[in-house]
Amino acid sequence: MTFIEFFKKQFTEEGATTRNMLSRIPDDKFDYKPHPKSMDIKRLATHIADLPGWIHMTFTTNGIDFAEPYEIPEINNTAELLAFFEKRYNEGLSTLIPENEKLLDKPWMLRNGAKIYSSDPKIDIIRMALSQQIHHRAQLGVFLRLLDIPIPGSYGPSADENTFG
Repeated sequence: MTFIEFFKKQFTEEGATTRNMLSRIPDDKFDYKPHPKSMDIKRLATHIADLPGWIHMTFTTNGIDFAEPYEIPEINNTAELLAFFEKRYNEGLSTLIPENEKLLDKPWMLRNGAKIYSSDPKIDIIRMALSQQIHHRAQLGVFLRLLDIPIPGSYGPSADENTFG
C-alpha cells in the first residue's frame, strides 16, 4: 500500500465520521462555548469542515502564510456547514491521487510573515491535517455532550447509540 492509498483510506473513513458529527449540530447552538477560552461551536465546526481542504492545499502550494488573507465563508447553519465540508472534502479527495506520491517529501512551510513556525515534508502536513480533524471533532463531541445532544460513535458505537444492552 502506498502512502497515498493509506491517506485516502483514512481520509474517506474520517470524512464519514466527521460528516456525521457535524450533522448533529443544531442551528440554534452555533454560539455555544463551554468556557471563555473555548471556541464557539460555529468557529470550531467551521474549522473542522475546512480541514479536509488542507490536503488539497498541501499538494497544490508550498505553504501558508497567516499574514495573507485566508478566506473562510460565513457559516450560519448546519446546511451551510455541511455544504462547506463537502466542498473542502472533495477538494482534498481530488488530490489523493497516485501521481502525488512523489510530492510527499517536498517541503511545506507554515508561517506568519517573517516568522516561520515550521517547514516540514508534505507527508507530515497531511498527517497533521488528518489528526487535527480527529482532535477537533473530539472537542466538538464534548461540546455536544455538554448540550445533551446525542453524539455518533467514531470508532465504534457511542454511549448514545445504546448498542451494549
